[in-house]
Amino acid sequence: MNTDENEEIIDDVVFEDTAEGEGEALSKDKIKKLREDLKTAQTEKADYLANWQKERADFINYKKGEDDRKKQTLDFAREQFTEELLPVLDAYDMAFSNKEAWEKVDKTWRMGVEYIHQQLLKVLADNSVSEISPVEGDAADSNLHDLIDTVATEDESKDHTVAQIMQKGYKMKDRILRPARVKVYEFKK
Repeated sequence: MNTDENEEIIDDVVFEDTAEGEGEALSKDKIKKLREDLKTAQTEKADYLANWQKERADFINYKKGEDDRKKQTLDFAREQFTEELLPVLDAYDMAFSNKEAWEKVDKTWRMGVEYIHQQLLKVLADNSVSEISPVEGDAADSNLHDLIDTVATEDESKDHTVAQIMQKGYKMKDRILRPARVKVYEFKK
C-alpha cells in the first residue's frame, strides 16, 4: 500500500464520538499525526527489511567462508598425514630395490607385503596422491625435482636432464608434498 492510498483511507475516517466543530479540528490533527506515524512506520519497515537482508547476506557469506575454512583445514590435515606416510613408502621402495635380498624372502610373505604396499598406494591414489617419479633423460624441472648432485657428461643433448632418481617425490592434486630427489647431467667440454 503506498502513501497516497493510505492518505485516501485516512481522509475517509469519521470520528463518531466527537462534537461537530470540535471533531473536525480534532480529526484533522489526528489525521496529520496518523500520516506522520505511518510515514515513520514505513521508513522503519524499509530500514528493518534492508538490515535483515544485509544480515542474511552476511550470514550466507559467513557460512560459505566457514565451509571454505573447514575444507582447507581438512586438506591441510590430509597433507600432514600423507607427509608422515612418505618414509613408509620410502622403506617399501628400499626393500623392493634390493632384488637379491627380496628374492631370499619366503614367497608367500613377499606376496603379502606386496599386497599391503598395493593397498597403501590405492588409498593414497584415492586421496589424490601421486608419485613424482621421473625417468632418466627427463628434463630437470625445479618445481618437481630437488637437484642433489650433478653428473658430468660429454653429451650436450643430456645437459640438464635427469641422470638418476635418488628418491621418489609425491604430490597431492597440484600441491607438491615432496619433490623427487635427482642427480642431473651437466655438460662439460
